[in-house]
Amino acid sequence: MKRSLVLVCGVGLFAFGMTWLVSSGFRYRPAPSEQEDESGSAWFHDVTDDLGIGFTHDPGPTDQYFLPQMTGSGVAVFDYDRDGRLDLFFAQMGGKPCRLYRQLPDGRFQDASPGSGLDLVGTNTGVAVGDVNNDGWPDVAVSQFGGLRLFLNEKGTFRDVTPTSGLGNPNWGMSMAFFDYDRDGWLDLVVVNYLDFDPSRTCTADGKREYCGAEAFPGTVTRLFHNLGPQPNGGVTFEDVTVKAGLARGPGPGMGLACADFDGDGWPDIFVANDGQPNRMWVNRRDGTFADAAAARGTAFNFMGSAQAGRGVACGDVNGDGLMDLFVTHSNGETHALWKQKPRGLFHDAAPAAGLTHPRRQGTGFGAVVADFDNDGAPDIAVVNGHIARAAPTPDPALGPHWGWYADRNQVFANDGRGRFKDVSDRNPDFCDRPNVGRGLARGDLSNRGAVDLVVTTAGGRARVYRNVAPGQGHWLTVRALLPDPAHPAESARARDAHGAEVTVVAGEFRWVRLTNPADSYLSSSDPKAHFGVGASEQVDAIEVLWPDGTRETFPGGAADRFVTLRKGAGTTRQ
Repeated sequence: MKRSLVLVCGVGLFAFGMTWLVSSGFRYRPAPSEQEDESGSAWFHDVTDDLGIGFTHDPGPTDQYFLPQMTGSGVAVFDYDRDGRLDLFFAQMGGKPCRLYRQLPDGRFQDASPGSGLDLVGTNTGVAVGDVNNDGWPDVAVSQFGGLRLFLNEKGTFRDVTPTSGLGNPNWGMSMAFFDYDRDGWLDLVVVNYLDFDPSRTCTADGKREYCGAEAFPGTVTRLFHNLGPQPNGGVTFEDVTVKAGLARGPGPGMGLACADFDGDGWPDIFVANDGQPNRMWVNRRDGTFADAAAARGTAFNFMGSAQAGRGVACGDVNGDGLMDLFVTHSNGETHALWKQKPRGLFHDAAPAAGLTHPRRQGTGFGAVVADFDNDGAPDIAVVNGHIARAAPTPDPALGPHWGWYADRNQVFANDGRGRFKDVSDRNPDFCDRPNVGRGLARGDLSNRGAVDLVVTTAGGRARVYRNVAPGQGHWLTVRALLPDPAHPAESARARDAHGAEVTVVAGEFRWVRLTNPADSYLSSSDPKAHFGVGASEQVDAIEVLWPDGTRETFPGGAADRFVTLRKGAGTTRQ
């Protein structure tokens, strides 16, 4: 992996970028409530032990410096048994089985791995969740170093259907996403692959054995699998369309991704964050093919014109203009990027104007989340960090003699309501002060309180759950958007989460937009529901949904501070 920022003579480019930002009016429409918590109260409290979560990531033997163990494994936050409570699935790597935790009625979690079908063993990396056979039950895909597995959810237990699914990935799979790229009503799968890694190659630093960097190996191709639709007995079959779709033309060391309509034509595109090479933005050409337009659309390089060590990706509207922006984490010594979208389909790295280039602490970022933690109407940012090369040792016995050299502290950035961010890591000691080798990060309202909690995975360490305890929170609304099964539209129980829908909540002059696809961050999958902080608004006027097939519907508003389920076809159709 890339370990230093390449300095580019880009003063002219930087000056142009700053002028563009000022002239374009980079600001966030003020939220209904912008009272900042000046007390310094924490937003997150570590409740891992209280909830009964005892998962520890097993990286395998560390004396061989096997690079996949350094990049870690992810987590999924989803309701696998459809009881209305979010559950947790942790990918595992070094010979121990993956773990599935079921949430009990009292809010604690029970290890439900034995007999679940998800207690697989292997070099498992990423997790994606989506209902691939439209039966109403969320299924699970797991990427691996040299493999890809698919598990169908059979009403609370999982069956490995990989051999008959058509899914195959001999590469080093990383982040994944289910999305409907051809808008036929069936979820397809995109898998970002990392390096053509050779385990026999050894690397050193300062005369000591060390993990190799990304520059030591060539990048590989992102793979795309097309869901072929209804199959006998409720099965599922995919076709590898990587070459046919054009993705084989652009290999790279991919780590993170996000799928959304980035050019405004109503069809989902694919953004891939590459490690030390230009990023890819695969624009959907609406005929089953994609073309890389990252350079033309402004997401290939940062504000200095450099390719950085891209890892985690978070997608969200950070300044309230109704357009999805991209936040991407990078290495220590580099700057995290915030690709702001405006006008539609064009991006610029607004990290300097957003206050993200000089945080109080530096970090090597991996998982990232854009979410409104204090419900003031302005999405905030959380990042988990962990070094990729040996640094100063951390005196924490829990990290052991190996991982203590790679531990780092996490970060939280508060949105001021206008798209500028303040580093509030120092006032969040539970989340930010304990050094960890942070990797996966997922979001979800675990206790159904209207507040976004965080789940973290680490390389070689314990997973952690952080409850949102932000004081003085504003009002909120959580929306679940459901699509009917195209083959059985009348069977409401078969409706699935509408991955890729854009949900807009309207309250007076304010409009908040969220994307429902849970597959961003890094190696992880979050709760697919759209969470909105609405500040001081006790009522909302309307909810608008742009469904993945391009249909627009409006639904009635009502009181805030509640959960709402919207079904396609039940609203008022808009042009």
